[in-house]
Amino acid sequence: MKNQGRVQISGVEPHIEGGRYPIKRVIDDVVEVTADIVVDGHNALAAVLLFKEETASEWSELPMEHTINDSWQAQFKVGRIGRWFYTIKAWIDDFASWQRDLQKRVNAAQDVAVELLIGLDLVKKAAENLSDADADSEAFSRCIEAVGDKKNIAEAIRVALSEELADLMRRHPDREYASSYKDALQVIVDPKQAQFSAWYECFPRSCSPFPGEHGTFNDLVARLPYIADMGFDVLYLPPIHPIGETHRKGKNNNPISEPGDVGSPWAIGSKEGGHKAIHPQLGTLADFRKLVAQAKVFGISIALDLAFQCSPDHPYVAEHPEWFRMRPDNTIQYAENPPKKYQDIYPLEFHSPAWRELWEELRSVVMYWVDQGVTIFRVDNPHTKDFSFWEWLIGSVKKEVPEAIFLAEAFTRPKLMSQLAKLGFSQSYTYFAWRNSKWELEDYLTSLTTTELKEYFRPNFWPNTPDILNDYLQVGGPPGFKIRLALAATLSSSYGIYGPPFELCDGLPVALGSEEYMNSEKYQLSSWNLDEPHSLKHYIAQVNKIRRENVVLQSHGNLAFYPVDNESIICYGKHSDDYSEVIIVVVSLDPNWVQSGWLELPIEEFDLPPGKPYQVHDLMDNKRYLWNGSRNFVQLDPNASPAHIFRLRRYQRSERDFDYYF
Repeated sequence: MKNQGRVQISGVEPHIEGGRYPIKRVIDDVVEVTADIVVDGHNALAAVLLFKEETASEWSELPMEHTINDSWQAQFKVGRIGRWFYTIKAWIDDFASWQRDLQKRVNAAQDVAVELLIGLDLVKKAAENLSDADADSEAFSRCIEAVGDKKNIAEAIRVALSEELADLMRRHPDREYASSYKDALQVIVDPKQAQFSAWYECFPRSCSPFPGEHGTFNDLVARLPYIADMGFDVLYLPPIHPIGETHRKGKNNNPISEPGDVGSPWAIGSKEGGHKAIHPQLGTLADFRKLVAQAKVFGISIALDLAFQCSPDHPYVAEHPEWFRMRPDNTIQYAENPPKKYQDIYPLEFHSPAWRELWEELRSVVMYWVDQGVTIFRVDNPHTKDFSFWEWLIGSVKKEVPEAIFLAEAFTRPKLMSQLAKLGFSQSYTYFAWRNSKWELEDYLTSLTTTELKEYFRPNFWPNTPDILNDYLQVGGPPGFKIRLALAATLSSSYGIYGPPFELCDGLPVALGSEEYMNSEKYQLSSWNLDEPHSLKHYIAQVNKIRRENVVLQSHGNLAFYPVDNESIICYGKHSDDYSEVIIVVVSLDPNWVQSGWLELPIEEFDLPPGKPYQVHDLMDNKRYLWNGSRNFVQLDPNASPAHIFRLRRYQRSERDFDYYF
């Protein structure tokens, strides 16, 4: 069949495993699509990028531009949250081929009478498909008359080669034998908060102003101004559900509890209820809804923990024993990571014969909290649950609540973390907590920002969590906490801290070599003096203010590292596409000693003239420095300011040579 299969489309980017999984973007992002499109012979090609939002009935299309070496590109904007599709269509452009060759013949002063007749047939064929009401009908008629005028060959040639006729033919192409890319590729479009967010984790039960008393949601409402003043926009709460009594953990993870011990919030379920209930000492559902509403006033979203596991006292255990794994002695299998045992927790069996009912029940848990105003969920240990469950659950929830955000707490193997992101998780915990040296940070971030991971894996950097107090924070003192905060907040566009331990620089482990906190809030109530003089709350507030005011810090894919001749100093930058906005971050990795070095910047990329001064404005302390050339000196005192966050400002001459405007 004429032209059938002659046009081949391949190498379409971006895509994940041939379209098996969607790429991720946030609302109003531009998706840049490229492809290799080839045809046998010397025929000209035309191609369009087709795209649509999932609920749209019609495809929109944009012409693709040929760049180099049979590569084509176009881009489209995703203006609504939800699922989008895109694909490519290409065809042989007989008219463009004819017009190109006609120009060559005219340049060679050849007789083109027959060629004009060939072109005239192409134009007439395109015109035949127009309706009488088409706005281009009149223009087509004029062009047909001119090209067919044998008495005025010069005018016929002029019109045949005109851009007006070329535009007409591009608007009405012959696509009868067009080739289509084999798949419609997908984009999940999330709210901006999926890409740019600052998380603050705290235990509501430790928010009481009275030491030793169990905190409530109302106590947490009173703490919202404190959290908002530091600049956080997501407040993440560990499980807020009733806590089981059976095998309840004691202080510091003691397997034997004493009277009055509050237990672990992750041992979910008691006679008061399960995953759709609230621990009575925290308050009522009305109190929780008040917290959600008040947080919103401060620009804060509440995130809840999704821990799909049960205490032995959870109503599911008695009502649905088929949802758990039974041992040969007819007891339910408790959680364990040998040799560790967690008798206060029963894992759910996602492959049980009653898996459909279980899955639907767990989905109803998510939708219950959506009904209470929550659309952000931090998911506990998702890598220990069924892959197909997460793909189904997240896809199902986002179909009804497209703005929902799911953060995967999966400190596991890299490819397993990657797979969870492909399956739909909006953000992912990372290895940042254990990447402390310069080469480790550069290697890890290069992997996250320059490989296929950038299309679907959104890192959320946490310097600490209730489970992770790494060696660096244990020995680094307040400078160490400042350093890790600056790195987390500027390397990634989403980050979080577990407070108040972080801002109060609590680095005391339960034992040497352990990453567990002494007197961990996971097992007991804590009381915090938020006005400690050594608190980092003002430092944190300044970093978050800088993030909000500088758009380039709200992405992670625009990261670039710059050389420094000192392994204890790391330098990197983020910039807009046209380099009109450039942020340069310089951080000492040594919490103990003053460090200095010479850094090198690509001033040609920044479009800075060589030999001309330019200013770097440190947004942390409002100091300004005049630099010259690509190589400049920096010095960092960990006890004063272990990090610079510079905004590059270009030098401009005024009417007087000694005036500078920045």
